[in-house]
Amino acid sequence: MSNRPVTLMSLGHACVDVYQGAVAALVPYFVAERSYTYAAASGIVLAASLLSSVVQPLFGALTDRWAMPWLLPVSALLAGTGVALSGVTGSYALTLLVVAVSGIGVAAYHPEAARVARHVSRGRHTAMSWFSLGGNLGFAAAPLAVFAAVAMSGGLRATPLLIVPALAGGALCAAAVRAAKRPTPASAAEANAPTRAPATATACAPARGDDWPSFLRLSGAIVCRSTVFVGLSTFISLYVRQRTSGGEVSGTAALFVLYLGGAAGTVAGGRLATRYGRITVVRRSYALTVLAVAGVVCVPGPPLYLFVALTSAGLYVPFSLHITYGQDYLPGRVGTASGVTLGLAVSVGGLASPLIGALADATTLRTALAPLVVLPALGWYLLRPLREPAMISS
Repeated sequence: MSNRPVTLMSLGHACVDVYQGAVAALVPYFVAERSYTYAAASGIVLAASLLSSVVQPLFGALTDRWAMPWLLPVSALLAGTGVALSGVTGSYALTLLVVAVSGIGVAAYHPEAARVARHVSRGRHTAMSWFSLGGNLGFAAAPLAVFAAVAMSGGLRATPLLIVPALAGGALCAAAVRAAKRPTPASAAEANAPTRAPATATACAPARGDDWPSFLRLSGAIVCRSTVFVGLSTFISLYVRQRTSGGEVSGTAALFVLYLGGAAGTVAGGRLATRYGRITVVRRSYALTVLAVAGVVCVPGPPLYLFVALTSAGLYVPFSLHITYGQDYLPGRVGTASGVTLGLAVSVGGLASPLIGALADATTLRTALAPLVVLPALGWYLLRPLREPAMISS
């Protein structure tokens, strides 16, 4: 199949995931302009994550039953509208509401997008990593977009400018859907070719059932990864300002490094998995993340940026592999698997943000981030018994 649908899906994914990254990027501005506490600011991240984590598996279940490609452009616009309104609301409650609406848009997008991406990529690890790369680039662009719209254009009242990626994403998603429906010469030849029965019954690969125990272990590891990622995303800008004595630029740079390193990690993950195997790459990534997060917590000054980058790589090398693993463990429920691995297990990490914020209010931000060192080790432990789905008996 042509690479054009994959490219369009990747670009559309980038536009949508700007809004996942934008919520965390807006936190320092809510603290500065509205005098929010750490706990109150992290509540905004929770609002974006909570409904998203709950409804994303529901959208996944729906996409298992019905193809809903129209949902891609609609959800892109919904995600952008919520964030665009977040800075112009008159109360904390309204801010939580519109950010939650954005989270629903993100939740609606990912299961259907993962299904379409898997279809157009024919399940190739490298192609799925390019699709995931689009989301990572969207994350990386978020702090820059927020800095340009908010810091350089009049504060939180300028958040309506952030609707622009949603408009672009809606158009790209619509184009991707049209391109995915258009038959290629190869697919047309396959459709017109006569079907042949297998020579023997053994020539057919046996159907493999859903492996829920392995899927649940994988999901538990993703929750650990998500808690680390969301916790750092929420507070890294404020934390780096404190540890480096820098201003807005230093905090924005740290968040950009956290997100951009993920883009490189995602591409590397697909290539490394092809060479060394998925399970080896995923386990070693979690082990690296333990050391990297410890460096973020313990190392002061400019070297802190190096450990932020290493943390990003450790968190994101397995990202696209999580998606394909989940789909392979639940081959009969690809939409549900995508909804959990891209949605519930990822977004649920936001539930810990208010706890981190409350601990930071009571102690220090550094003390509040210290427990994050343990979580990648727990994820590594959960992954130890897992095997490649092809090795699991039917």
